[in-house]
Amino acid sequence: MQSRSVWPRTVNVPATEEEAFVVQEEVRAAADPVGVGPGVGEVGTVVGVDVTYEEGTDRHVAAAVVLDAGSLEVVEEVTVAGRGAFPYVPGLLAFREVPSVLAALEKLRTAPDLIVCDGYGIAHPRRAGLAVHLGVVTGVPCFGVAKSPFAFEYQEPGPERGAMAPLTDDDGDVVGRAVRTRAGVKPVFVSVGSGIGLDNACAHTLRLTPRYRLPETTRRADHLSRQVLREAGAVRHNAAHGH
Repeated sequence: MQSRSVWPRTVNVPATEEEAFVVQEEVRAAADPVGVGPGVGEVGTVVGVDVTYEEGTDRHVAAAVVLDAGSLEVVEEVTVAGRGAFPYVPGLLAFREVPSVLAALEKLRTAPDLIVCDGYGIAHPRRAGLAVHLGVVTGVPCFGVAKSPFAFEYQEPGPERGAMAPLTDDDGDVVGRAVRTRAGVKPVFVSVGSGIGLDNACAHTLRLTPRYRLPETTRRADHLSRQVLREAGAVRHNAAHGH
């Protein structure tokens, strides 16, 4: 098992929306969204990251779950509790979560070969979604698999598993793909972050979805973050009642 690389513990969170736009431009410029990146047979471990918020607050739990890329068995899992590091602003959501996600990645004892986000990469108004940020900051190939197409257009792919269709912006530029991971089920939306090309990102997505619509990376990280958040809520409730 590969030893953990040294990843940044924190990032500088912008103080204003204007500063955030500048940072997004810098991140976009530093990203490699066209490189081929690792193929399915070149990845030993893959980490899924997800963030779950406590309802009605900015408190959240970030989870990172490492899977063996061949068996999809869990190798390691960690969580970090935090608060939104930036106000809720559409298009700037990555700034709320990057510090907690990076803190979770920093706790890992292994250095996965690939990061998969529950969210967007270059399928973003300024081509700077969460997967772009994480790919640039960590130096690890990263892409996003989202549940919805955000503000982009696509033609419905064929009904069979593995069918795909381009995800495009208003100018017709391709920013990702709609990928059918289960026959007759709504597709997921894949977009690269940095260090991996779209063909390989889609191939990994299919490899990570042997039974369900969403990748195992996302499913495991989502389940873990929700579980920890529920347990934390129970602790607060019991403390409030003197238990």
